[in-house]
Amino acid sequence: MKISCEIIKDLLPLYHDGVCSNDSRTMVEEHLAYCDLCKAELQAMEDELPINQAEQNLNEAEAVKKLSRRWKQGRIKSLLEGILLTGVTVALVALVLYSVMGFRVMPRP
Repeated sequence: MKISCEIIKDLLPLYHDGVCSNDSRTMVEEHLAYCDLCKAELQAMEDELPINQAEQNLNEAEAVKKLSRRWKQGRIKSLLEGILLTGVTVALVALVLYSVMGFRVMPRP
């Protein structure tokens, strides 16, 4: 049975990783026996260097760490600004109530 290269190319990653069924493995191996294009495709998968991917992953992880640090610093800064703004607002409201309305916390004797 002749299987198209497109179907084999769909199965090659599974075949390469060793996770395809026995029937699929047999079909791929039969196809590879006579198809040089699919053999080259499989060889390209085997020639990929995972070292480059690992280096890229480390670089991305470092970028995420830096972003996380900046986010945490920004969050702390925002919290402190919020506390300060709340304190100033409460002080202004108290000052207005004290000066305009004669409001006092403790009653006069």
